Amino acid sequence: MTSLAGPLQLLLLHPADNVLISVQNLCAGTKVEVEGLCYQMVEPIPVGYKVARFDLSVGTKIMRYGVPIGSLFHPVKAGGLVHLHNLQSDYLASHTRQSVIQQNPYRSNSGE
Repeated sequence: MTSLAGPLQLLLLHPADNVLISVQNLCAGTKVEVEGLCYQMVEPIPVGYKVARFDLSVGTKIMRYGVPIGSLFHPVKAGGLVHLHNLQSDYLASHTRQSVIQQNPYRSNSGE
């Protein structure tokens, strides 16, 4: 797996995966070659995050390590970020820091 910019930037964990994993922070517009295909990052991609390997539609099962980890509720273009804003777990509830704060029965009305 090579990159147009030099060192490894995206990692394909399993041939059945429809996402790649960023191994460094990537800027929007960065072009990366993986398995002979060129991907252009649609938006900034933080290290460790998932990148769509293909154009993915609503309802697509996201495959990582060759197994499904969730389903998309928004479409994602190849090179786009796949994360909590467009992916839901089919197994466990997904939580963000903000959702946990909002659900905390012990927080004050000021949100602290």
